[in-house]
Amino acid sequence: MQLSQLLLITKISPCTSVVYSSLPYVLQYFMPFLTVCLNPTLQKILCYDSIVSNTVNRTANHRLDVSGKGINVTRVLTQLEKKAVHLTQLGGELRPLFLSLCKQDGLPVEWVESESQIRFCYTLLTESDNGVTELVEESEPVAAGTETRLLEKFDSLLEDVSQNFKFLVISGTKATGFSDTVIPSMVRKAKEKGMKIILDIKGKDLINSLQHKPDIIKPNLFEFASTFASELIDVKENDLIYSEKAQERIKAAMLDTAKKYGCNIILTNGNLKILAVSGENYFETDIQSVKAINTIGCGDAFTAGLASALYDGADLAVAIKEGVRCGALNASLLKPGVIR
Repeated sequence: MQLSQLLLITKISPCTSVVYSSLPYVLQYFMPFLTVCLNPTLQKILCYDSIVSNTVNRTANHRLDVSGKGINVTRVLTQLEKKAVHLTQLGGELRPLFLSLCKQDGLPVEWVESESQIRFCYTLLTESDNGVTELVEESEPVAAGTETRLLEKFDSLLEDVSQNFKFLVISGTKATGFSDTVIPSMVRKAKEKGMKIILDIKGKDLINSLQHKPDIIKPNLFEFASTFASELIDVKENDLIYSEKAQERIKAAMLDTAKKYGCNIILTNGNLKILAVSGENYFETDIQSVKAINTIGCGDAFTAGLASALYDGADLAVAIKEGVRCGALNASLLKPGVIR
């Protein structure tokens, strides 16, 4: 049989699934990126000229995509011609739809049963004011035993292809029902295997993972401030008071955290400069100006571009510029988590 004839097909079992779309069989043994997100999402985008409150607003311009931060990272890595496997939890009657959309995008997915319905998130785009409004459903709790199944699957992935997984990228929040140790446990195990770790997480998940010395942490500015400089957050407005004094406080917190845990830190902040610390060096990077259509997934596109460039041997400053390029491409497109 010719190599081109050795194609993986969709495989679905009660416990776990892998979805590939016409990938040569040999490629399952060369997957440098393992991405993880424990909060799968179906993203509905609705486009309007404007929205009038307290009335019916109709549109014929809408789309549905598989999404969530980890899926977005995986999709952009795939579009950058990097091989990646995504690990998540799935449950409920929307699971076949989720997996079908993954297959359409050519995304390999490993999953464990969670008995938790996949959530919807809604993006309302308004052309008149270039508005991007995000409506987010909170996830349902995962069933008992989901975390055990997930860690067993994670362990089996590392054991089966431990010589080939080079990067672990963990993104986003976790669904209710997972413990505060699940993400740090994955970070520790991957680090023991010699993998590079990129974390786009916040709060306890980030704090508890730092002891295992991830290579890069990449929350956005607000998430970093909430985690390491909470006095800068206006609790009533749920906003960062970003004065000149606050900028110095953020810089000091970045340098202190990087020194304490031996990690690089990158903070995105919408259309403002990227802030970064590598070792004892603090630097900033301008973003690319672009006519934005949909900014959902820009941070994930940035993460994918960053990871891809690092895998190719780029230094951190160059990798950040590639992340900026991918984020700008994502903003110029309607579909979330894409660069083309």
